[in-house]
Amino acid sequence: MGLPGGFLASEEERLEVESLLARRVEFPFRVAVRIPKGGVVVIENFPISDNQRPMPTWFWLIDPEISQRVSRLESEGGVKEAERIFSPLLLAGVSRIYTAGRDDLIAKVDLPPQLSLAKGVGGARAGVKCLHAQLAYSLAGGWNPVGSWVAKMITLDVVTYTLL
Repeated sequence: MGLPGGFLASEEERLEVESLLARRVEFPFRVAVRIPKGGVVVIENFPISDNQRPMPTWFWLIDPEISQRVSRLESEGGVKEAERIFSPLLLAGVSRIYTAGRDDLIAKVDLPPQLSLAKGVGGARAGVKCLHAQLAYSLAGGWNPVGSWVAKMITLDVVTYTLL
């Protein structure tokens, strides 16, 4: 399987990410967003592992403090609130854009016909499934009003983050 150029994280980045996650990362990834002091906030996963397992999460929020704030929002009903605020048509549009971008990464990869990739942000076929994935996609530069709403709800100053 051939990866797009520049998709592999350095050994230093891999160790940093694995330390933040407290486990080994099994998919090729690259750092997508850092905080001003340099810490990793979001990684971009290649949608398929070396052994051709699908990865449902294209952009992954790995900053522990931000993840905790998003988890709190989810536990307070944030997913249902987002689905109430944003129209199904808008959510479907975000999912189509997300899926098209991710699928573009693998367009030149020879995949087995039985391999099926999840659709939509964080694997959601419709609606909102995971606010972490919505925010990660937004922070990485994806068009995502839900992710922007999550940033506002957790009072995250997105202007201070560095896209890579």
